[in-house]
Amino acid sequence: MSDSLLKTPLHAWHVKQGGRMVEFGGWSMPVQYTSIIAEHQATRNAVGIFDVSHMGRFWFSGDNVDSVIDGLLTRRVAGLEPGKIRYSLMCRDDGCILDDVLFYNLAGYRPNQPFMMVVNAGNRKKIFDWITSQMAGKGIRVEDRTPDTTMIAVQGPLACQAVASLADSDPAQLAYYTGRSGTVCGHPAIISRTGYTGEDGCELILESEFAEQVADEILGRVRGDGGMPAGLGARDTLRLEAAMPLYGHELTESTNAAQTGLKFAINLKNREFIGSAAVRRAMDDKGLPVRVGLKLEGRRAARENCEVFSNGNRIGVVTSGTFSPTLNQSISMAYLTPDGAVSGTSVEVDIRGSKVAAEVVDLPFYSRK
Repeated sequence: MSDSLLKTPLHAWHVKQGGRMVEFGGWSMPVQYTSIIAEHQATRNAVGIFDVSHMGRFWFSGDNVDSVIDGLLTRRVAGLEPGKIRYSLMCRDDGCILDDVLFYNLAGYRPNQPFMMVVNAGNRKKIFDWITSQMAGKGIRVEDRTPDTTMIAVQGPLACQAVASLADSDPAQLAYYTGRSGTVCGHPAIISRTGYTGEDGCELILESEFAEQVADEILGRVRGDGGMPAGLGARDTLRLEAAMPLYGHELTESTNAAQTGLKFAINLKNREFIGSAAVRRAMDDKGLPVRVGLKLEGRRAARENCEVFSNGNRIGVVTSGTFSPTLNQSISMAYLTPDGAVSGTSVEVDIRGSKVAAEVVDLPFYSRK
């Protein structure tokens, strides 16, 4: 593995825990520790501990930050109440997607910088440069604090309970997509009721120097209940079951926001943002491919770029696929033409030259009880 890869504050901890390290978005990250299935099931049934420090973390300072950022996002954040967190897309002028992000108003954590944004690791430089260019002359400063902070996702039905035993408050008392300042293991931290697994849980942001101590304390609390560290492999199978899109797969610079099925994250009424005109036009385009789910026969997984056919005609392409440990079935997300995207439609997926029968299904594949 190249020595030029970035390392999170938990890199040595991953190695100590037996993590198999791989390159991901320019970072050295654990793909798994024991097995992807074991880590997946631990998250569904107990707790998975994920290092997500590779995600970019930007802080904003200046006047009217939320109003200015509102013009860059598909979802309204102007006037966002303290403690609220919004998932949104960020588009080019043509409505295609630069990234999907989380925007936080955490007034009280850093009084002079209450606004924060989390972006995808592989897009960190691109988005930082793009936002900085959009802020020119507007009196707003953007600070990349990714290198000196850490971000840990604690996910699963026992996650909030585990963190509550170490924190100054119970994350279960937070509403979904809200956050607050607090302490974990006595150290200042942001605690948010967010995640990327389809399970309950929280995410913690704190100074890098405390990363290993906090990870060790959480692991010590959950190991006896079947909790464990989890890597990129389980994170991908979990998010796919929950039909959460991944940038570079379901979301790309060739994908218009209107195609994604993320209507909750697109507010067009009485507002404008970069790309809004193109997104409005795409909303009215009945011929654009749309994101759907596929359940395949057999155990073979259809990976990105596998073609999808109906009655011998190509109708779309797979964007992500896996064998679902929870459903015990091969599943995929794909973009299909509208006439082939109807739930219950029988299709075929070309997997390395072999046609595999599949059915179009509604998303998500899995939703926690």
